[in-house]
Amino acid sequence: MTPGPGRRLIPAYLVTGGRSTPSGPALDRLAVLLRTDAELPPDAGTEQRRLCGLLDPGALTVVECAAHLELPVSATVFLATDLVVSGHLRARPPIPRAGEIDRSLVERLLVGLRSLH
Repeated sequence: MTPGPGRRLIPAYLVTGGRSTPSGPALDRLAVLLRTDAELPPDAGTEQRRLCGLLDPGALTVVECAAHLELPVSATVFLATDLVVSGHLRARPPIPRAGEIDRSLVERLLVGLRSLH
């Protein structure tokens, strides 16, 4: 059987090495990944190299990396967690949602700014 267009030759579950849990605390799917200066070892897998290559120009979330790699988010969490544990990536927690703005605070701020003129 030959793969169709866009179909992966290697099943996504092989990216995890057959493990059911990551090698460290699982990352949030919205965690922001950044590449470190550490060089990947020569025996690093293709998907690990692709993930690090995605992050060379800048930061992406785990979900964005999964989309670029055409992998399930869960498999990308495994890859990213392994690379964070090995020191090849850094992970920042997701940016929290903005809370509701206190209207009275904004009004006081405007009054203060107007009084500066």
